[in-house]
Amino acid sequence: MPKSRIRKKADYTPPPAAKQQATTVKLSNGSWVAPLMLAMFALGLAWIVVFYVTDGSLPIDSLNNWNILVGFGFIAAGFGVSTRWK
Repeated sequence: MPKSRIRKKADYTPPPAAKQQATTVKLSNGSWVAPLMLAMFALGLAWIVVFYVTDGSLPIDSLNNWNILVGFGFIAAGFGVSTRWK
């Protein structure tokens, strides 16, 4: 059986107008990102440690075991801030 011919496609070249429209995006890494991230981690960890060390009477007695969620919330916020770090 004869072999079929292979069609060759031309390489894509963008129109010249598209090359001139190249834009640059300036992303700045604020000096506040890393200290805030570490502060949120430390605050969340300290909140949970204080809750366990004081047998649940501190930091906020009326929250009872929800204090753990507050501590993990601070840690999660630290991870959220870490997405801005470059």
